[in-house]
Amino acid sequence: MKRTLSLLAAIVMLISLFAVPASAELTYAEGTVLRMATGYNNAKTGLFFDAGVAGEGVTLADGKTYLAGDLKPTWVEVQNVLGVVFENQYQGNSASKEFDFWKDRLDEVDMLSGTAAKLSEYGEAGSIVNIAEYLDQMPNFKAYLDQNPIVRLSITGNTETGAIYFSPYFDGVNDIERMPLMRADWVQKLLDGEGEFAAEASNKLAAAVYTPYMPTAGAVEIDVVNLEGTAVEKITKNYDAAGNIVEKMNAAGELDGVAAVNMLRAYIDEAYAGYYGTERSNLFIGQNAAWDADELVALLRCVVANPQTLNGTDTVQGLFSREDNNNQRRVDMFRFAGTLFGVRGLESRQDFLWVDQDGFLRDARQELDAYNAMAKMNEMAQEGLISKAFMETAEESTATYLENDLGFMHYDYNQTQTVYNQTKLQDGEKYMAVMVPVAKWYDGTSEDGVFMRFTESWRSVKTDGWGISVAGVEGNADKLNAALKLIDYAYSPEGMILMSYGPKEFIKQNEDGSFVTFNFNGTEMPVIADATYAELWEKASGNYTNYARQFLGSTLSFAKSQAFEYQCTHEVGKEGAGKISVAIALGTIKHPELAITENAWYTSVPTVLPNTKNENETLKSYSALSEKFNAAKGGANAFVDLIVNGFTLEGMFSADEAVASIADGMGGADYLYLKQEAWDRLQTYYAELSK
Repeated sequence: MKRTLSLLAAIVMLISLFAVPASAELTYAEGTVLRMATGYNNAKTGLFFDAGVAGEGVTLADGKTYLAGDLKPTWVEVQNVLGVVFENQYQGNSASKEFDFWKDRLDEVDMLSGTAAKLSEYGEAGSIVNIAEYLDQMPNFKAYLDQNPIVRLSITGNTETGAIYFSPYFDGVNDIERMPLMRADWVQKLLDGEGEFAAEASNKLAAAVYTPYMPTAGAVEIDVVNLEGTAVEKITKNYDAAGNIVEKMNAAGELDGVAAVNMLRAYIDEAYAGYYGTERSNLFIGQNAAWDADELVALLRCVVANPQTLNGTDTVQGLFSREDNNNQRRVDMFRFAGTLFGVRGLESRQDFLWVDQDGFLRDARQELDAYNAMAKMNEMAQEGLISKAFMETAEESTATYLENDLGFMHYDYNQTQTVYNQTKLQDGEKYMAVMVPVAKWYDGTSEDGVFMRFTESWRSVKTDGWGISVAGVEGNADKLNAALKLIDYAYSPEGMILMSYGPKEFIKQNEDGSFVTFNFNGTEMPVIADATYAELWEKASGNYTNYARQFLGSTLSFAKSQAFEYQCTHEVGKEGAGKISVAIALGTIKHPELAITENAWYTSVPTVLPNTKNENETLKSYSALSEKFNAAKGGANAFVDLIVNGFTLEGMFSADEAVASIADGMGGADYLYLKQEAWDRLQTYYAELSK
């Protein structure tokens, strides 16, 4: 606590050195025009309605009708409160592509979207305004940074000046982001009950390819939360008693679905000494779940071999991604691989970087473990445990998997996916978030690694933000001050509500006009209006994020509270996420910390590292790295290709060759050196602040 207070005090003192005098205020002429090249990811999610959303006109819960080209309700309110006029210059791109469109014509826009890395890079080159110079005139934004010093460090673009070149975006903060999701009712059908599993028909298992990841002998102790969710208890995976389920299945030769299920049932009873009783499904879906990669593979084998029991057809898919033709969603498969096989950097806040126990930056693209994990995923794919759609051989799109009972499991956001329980699934069907798996993680506390649950999918400063164009506002104090005022207002108490909920007409109000509230994570937050809730389902099928961005114009940037989203989460979604939250609170799921931790392995990599202008110029020359490992919708990613095709890519015929190819052939080693230089400067900066 003493260190935190010292850090906070030091930051306040440091900022004051670079801020303008407190007497200067952000004043500007009424009606100042701001040219906004800002939005989230496409034309539907900008400040203004596009024809794809508005059509011939759309009437919202505020009783107003909006046409294509009109400002969305949130931004009508911002315009009224601030006395500015917004001009639409948004091209409807992702942050990276939007910035690239404008980077050579920045005099034509005042504010624009961009990735944190690009905004900081161009800020160091003098093209994006250093917001830190004006913090004394931005009391709300300054207070937010003072209260969250690690955020201040995470967005620092220059450790000499304390520069900040973008307003950070938080899609929630300090909470889990993606989760494994399963058809829980299918797990129960296969694993629960007295006696043996029986079915009139099942399929043969494919020839075994996947080999054990977990031990084949000995025992492993795991901390779990008890079934009631009230305390932590230890359970044992006893391989001496039960063997390794994958090894046993592989040795059994030809198996059908019924035999495979009974083998898995017997294994659970023996390995856990009857701990799960007849509710064996709790190994995977319970509060006291303790499943690992090998047990998941065994379960997936049982799932794909028993479609007759699960969906009444002759086929069912195991693991799938939300959209099989969208690289932005397909990359979730390698992110899940990191969670399954204990690999850091696959869900990093910046590129594929992570911090090891000695405080050094590492790059997952240059780690053997990452490629070995993809090889394990490819083994699963060869057995047909990953969907045909992901493997690019299916006629059926993953978009229909849940509604047609064709898909078992994927790795994604809880609210947007569990909404299918209301819109796509039938009574008795249940798609829910489940506990993250047990894996061996090398966190530095043991040379042999530690079997535990850890998730790298942790909410912090997102990789996108909004910046102010120097060329756009240069020589125009009205534009500069209005842009700064917009950022400051977004971090005010009323601004943060507006940027999450939209205007007051969309919020439930008491007779005196105050908001009706509920307790969310210890804070009273507004309740959405009944008409808003109904409209959310009517216009966005219950998907809060799509509704907010497309119709209200909120959650496009700045600080998004999860309180609105929570209210729109299906009861099944709340159930699964609630179990995970209990496990996190009781310490049985570990995660990166938004701090510089004593054990550096647990330090979350900042969204931006303060590389210099010259270093950024050099980093640009390593473009092959980002192209080879692209996470954008239309891009391609080598990790995804490895899952699908194995070691068949040029320069990646083995894990060793892949690491050497990235480190030497694509400049990965030099890239990492420059990132380490910036990380060292940031740590020195932190140490000085902490004195």
